[in-house]
Amino acid sequence: MRVPLGTIAGARSGDKGGDANLGVWVRTDAQYEWLRAELTVARLKELLPEAGEVDRYELPNLKALNFVLHGLLGEGVSSSTRFDPQAKALGEWLRSRHVEIPEELR
Repeated sequence: MRVPLGTIAGARSGDKGGDANLGVWVRTDAQYEWLRAELTVARLKELLPEAGEVDRYELPNLKALNFVLHGLLGEGVSSSTRFDPQAKALGEWLRSRHVEIPEELR
């Protein structure tokens, strides 16, 4: 069943100059193994089509992934034409996206 990613994942995001930083975490080891397999760079780009170049970093001790979305904010906050120029809502936007989460992980 497709449910919002936020059913099991938390997220925090913000700006780093013209780049956006996006952290996503879960609570259990089983959820982390699913997240690590599911939320690849390619899958993130499907869920957030506005993403261009993306780097992914795994933080297994925190059960988290960190993404840097390069150039998403143009030249930075003062020049960005995005509705969310500081990318503060990017994490919640990702959490609202519907994905297939196995029942046993919810």
